[in-house]
Amino acid sequence: MPYSYGYGYGYPGYTAHGPAHGGPGYGWPGMPMAPSNGLGTAGLVLGIIAAVGFCLWPVALACGILAVIFGAFGRGKARRGEATNPGQALAGIICGAVGIALAVAFVVVFLIIPEDTGSGDSETTDDGFSTSLTTAR
Repeated sequence: MPYSYGYGYGYPGYTAHGPAHGGPGYGWPGMPMAPSNGLGTAGLVLGIIAAVGFCLWPVALACGILAVIFGAFGRGKARRGEATNPGQALAGIICGAVGIALAVAFVVVFLIIPEDTGSGDSETTDDGFSTSLTTAR
């Protein structure tokens, strides 16, 4: 019976008449869990969007806040050994914070600070165009 299908000699944990001791014998060990890198990667992507698109300040603020949150959770997972990308999560936190800072600076510089009116004389209504006609001879 050495050349038969199924149970036979040479298989660990099996005898010529079937499984030894009623069990399946040696088996493959359980596969390790795949790393959960989604939060760190999402933090990095949102942080880059926030830092690059700060001119769209509402989007940059939302993406920056989410990048900091996802990056912090991703760093926690990496610290616990559930993820393998602590650098991406940290980069997401940094880019998200930079995006938030740039969006706030954009709002302050362009929306909150009033425009300079020039000389401050409110009585003149000069529109910047000359009303005199000159002719060259």
